[in-house]
Amino acid sequence: MPGFDNPLTVSRRGLLAGAGGVAVLAALAACAPAGGGGGGSGAIKFWNMPWGNTQFTPLDKKITLGYKPKSGLPSASYQAVQWANFTTTFASAVASNTGPAVSSGSGTQAFQFSQQNRIAYADHLLESWKSNGMYDDFLPGLLDTMKTSRGYVALPYNLDMRALWYRKSLLEKAGVEPPTDWQSYLDVCEALKKIGIFGYGIAAGAQGNGAQGIVGLMINNGGGLFDHDQKPNCVTPQNIQALEFIVEMVKKGYMDPGSVSYSSSNAQAQWKNDKFAMGFEAPSLAQILGGTVQDDMRVGDPLVSANGTKGALYFPNNIMMYKNTPSQKGSEAFLTYYYQSMKQLWTTSTGAGLPVLRSIAETPEFRADANAAKMVDVWQPVCKTWAAPGNDALFPNVALVDSTPAMSTFAQSILSLKVTPKDALSTLQKAITAGMK
Repeated sequence: MPGFDNPLTVSRRGLLAGAGGVAVLAALAACAPAGGGGGGSGAIKFWNMPWGNTQFTPLDKKITLGYKPKSGLPSASYQAVQWANFTTTFASAVASNTGPAVSSGSGTQAFQFSQQNRIAYADHLLESWKSNGMYDDFLPGLLDTMKTSRGYVALPYNLDMRALWYRKSLLEKAGVEPPTDWQSYLDVCEALKKIGIFGYGIAAGAQGNGAQGIVGLMINNGGGLFDHDQKPNCVTPQNIQALEFIVEMVKKGYMDPGSVSYSSSNAQAQWKNDKFAMGFEAPSLAQILGGTVQDDMRVGDPLVSANGTKGALYFPNNIMMYKNTPSQKGSEAFLTYYYQSMKQLWTTSTGAGLPVLRSIAETPEFRADANAAKMVDVWQPVCKTWAAPGNDALFPNVALVDSTPAMSTFAQSILSLKVTPKDALSTLQKAITAGMK
């Protein structure tokens, strides 16, 4: 998974680390009988990932252990699961019925385990939240991303996205205003090139997130990778036009040639060294860069594409419940408490990504970060998931395009100008189709 060299890069998003991880997850989960109450009479085991900086896990554990259940319901225990080998950790634990009752994990993990009949759907819990206002507290469209034909597989928890960032001082040095559409983006890149700065900052190496930024521009133009039937549909006019826009930037020298193999760390160094002035990056970028550069970072407006549309790629990370629990009622009671108590994770600078609840996004502490507030207010409403343009609901096969070798190859082939946009999209579609079950 790209970005593990820094705890605040795309590792926070936590989507599955390629098709190999998916295969391990599915194979191990299939080793034991499906369903079953299990779990004994112990506590509700909550497993969470280190979504932020070093302050995140201690505070998250404190919140969890502060749960005081009603009489007759189990208490909660806490376990932090590290990103390294996390797919195997979850898969083996679930297969042996020693796993959690509630957890976060990869963004597609719930969809994978639901195929193995391991997930306890969240419909009853969400219905109970309608009476206390919690159901309506989610940001627009987020619950729809979790909905399948069998019910809601999980609850939205935190958001990652690929938004447009820029260095304010570098654009001022070039004498230009932030771009608002694709043509003005090209114009700004040209002005930056004249002073030796790259306007299309991207990292397309195996440890980079370049493919996500490229798909984000496809979505920006009304395209994407899947149709309404959840089948790959990559070779479309919208996608070809988006890749032609990227190719134009590469040919005109607006991209650092080294970007084809850059890791996220390489790209971060270029931002710090005044070489990257614009790029489509994670919400945590400014915090990662730190120092005086952090104060210079700004989130721009969503661009209007050549097709006249706005859009971007985002990742609704989630929390799921499992059938293997000492008490389904207990799991739901714990999650009600947790969602009512987790505000501190976003109001005390733990780097937990963007919140999914309006009540958190509206706090003065969160809104003190103008960039984060803008991503929630302006970017989240136009964002779409990997399932675009068909719909926004995730499904198991989106794991085939998230941080996979096929996606890295796709991005590198475009940025190195080795193939035409149409050929790159055709090759990608074949790879996705071959991996589908």
